[in-house]
Amino acid sequence: DDQIERERASQHLAGGCCALAAIYLMGKFYVANAGDSRAIIIRNGEIIPMSREFTPETERQRLQFLALLRPELLGKEFTHLEFPRRIQPKELGKKMLYRDQNMNGWAYKKIEEDDLKFPLIFGEGKKARMMATIGVTRGLGDHDLKVFSSNIHIKPFLSCFPEVRVYDLTQYEHCPDDVLVLGTDGLWDVTNDKEVAGVVMEVLTGYEPNDPCRYTMVAQELVVRSRGVLKERGWRMANDKLGSGDDISVFVIPLGGPGNYT
Repeated sequence: DDQIERERASQHLAGGCCALAAIYLMGKFYVANAGDSRAIIIRNGEIIPMSREFTPETERQRLQFLALLRPELLGKEFTHLEFPRRIQPKELGKKMLYRDQNMNGWAYKKIEEDDLKFPLIFGEGKKARMMATIGVTRGLGDHDLKVFSSNIHIKPFLSCFPEVRVYDLTQYEHCPDDVLVLGTDGLWDVTNDKEVAGVVMEVLTGYEPNDPCRYTMVAQELVVRSRGVLKERGWRMANDKLGSGDDISVFVIPLGGPGNYT
């Protein structure tokens, strides 16, 4: 992240990206995630999550705590408190549900002038945004990102530190159908873990266990199904739901070799 910052001027590059990495070292997989990509292991049909998404919703308390400690980062435009909906000026003095950095549940408070500011985190699900700008809270780059029509920098709230999960390959006997799937949010926005596992098992059964192309074909099928087919109403999947409009990158990595196949 520091290197990206140093090079952004010389390379004339702006923007940022999420990062998902899997490293094999001495019999273990180390999976590191910073952003909203996802990794799962499929072992004997069982799904084992190897990451979690970092979004304004999942990191609400960290973001609110930072805003409380450094209110100058909010630029007098935002409040670190969260409310179920946007508060109107006519509601001053009334009671409204809210939550702060220490709360999992909700409580009531009397609405004050500061509460009329735009909330640090607004929206739900994939529509949730931090400072009405960005939907992920960890990643690399975005050093120049600012709130629209303002001089408020968003980078202080974006962390480049990943969460790392470890999977010990030596604890299990793996067959060629056991895989690690890495995918960007373009895949997971429209395809859940169970559906991905179904595609993995469906495609792998059509190839011999020692065929190295079988894993590439799984990745390709996951991309194609998640994108869908272009129709009059846009990209549609087989179930006629809207296909992914985001970029889709997928890696399928085998955990066991043909010698372990039974």
